[in-house]
Amino acid sequence: MLHTHSWHRAVAATALLITAATTLSGCGSDPGVSDTAAPAAGVRITRDAKLHAALPAAVRSAGAVRVATDVPYAPFVMFVAEGKPELTGLDYDLGQALGAKLGVRFTFTAQKFDGIVPAIQAGKFDAVMSAMTDTKERQQVLDFVDYSVSGSGILVTEGNPDHITELDDLCGKKVGAEAATHQLDVLKAHQAACADAGKKPVAIQTFPKDSDAQLALRSRKVAADLLTKPAAGWTAKTADGGRAFEVVDDPEAVGGYEATPNGIGVTKRLPGLTDAIQKAVQALIDDGTLRRICAKYGVASIAVQEATKNAAVS
Repeated sequence: MLHTHSWHRAVAATALLITAATTLSGCGSDPGVSDTAAPAAGVRITRDAKLHAALPAAVRSAGAVRVATDVPYAPFVMFVAEGKPELTGLDYDLGQALGAKLGVRFTFTAQKFDGIVPAIQAGKFDAVMSAMTDTKERQQVLDFVDYSVSGSGILVTEGNPDHITELDDLCGKKVGAEAATHQLDVLKAHQAACADAGKKPVAIQTFPKDSDAQLALRSRKVAADLLTKPAAGWTAKTADGGRAFEVVDDPEAVGGYEATPNGIGVTKRLPGLTDAIQKAVQALIDDGTLRRICAKYGVASIAVQEATKNAAVS
């Protein structure tokens, strides 16, 4: 899910500390920030003194929320340019807007997706912003502030040579998915439907990063790649100027298969941080900032109207 012409190359997720792309000015001795502009929304974000005061003392003292993210995973988080550490994307821009609202920096560090939750449990990070699906299982170790709802989408090569129109068409075919993701769970769960229909099971191929799955799709080693619907749409729109891939639009699953809430996963060690982030997200919903950020990446429809907490039903 890489941007420009680099999505066919797997970009190493080295642990690069990425600070805010914009300079956030301090308020006297306060390590927080003053009013600033959200990088994506083009609007001025007003620092909320009450929310800043409600942050855990450790976060106020550090002046930062340490965020883990899996790069690249477009349109949620991407490198601005290949070989450069600066980030962009829906989750990154939302993080900067939240930082401006809360009066602290949201510093992003690249981390492989399947290593993010263990790293938060080990105390290396305070939160994850990486299009992570809010699930009951993950709620055992993280608290989620939900900001979007989306499902899984099927990405195929331009022209859809295998004539895939729905999830059932993946039965008997080689299909790629990133390891430790909800999309992998969706494919595994669909094996029963394949059997019931008298079809062969999906030949699931897992990859460390979705960019690897896309490389396999380009070279026809897999017939399709299952990823989030927003990421599939962004990739189809941008890869080779929109000439490399296309998304299967199933009218029975407009928002994607098994559409579920995506959330900011927050460590349970800092419950006050979860509450402050939830209120900050709601403020960004109310003033239209969240929808503007989503719209910038072509996915305005996934923005929620209420910043729920731990809204997963399964």
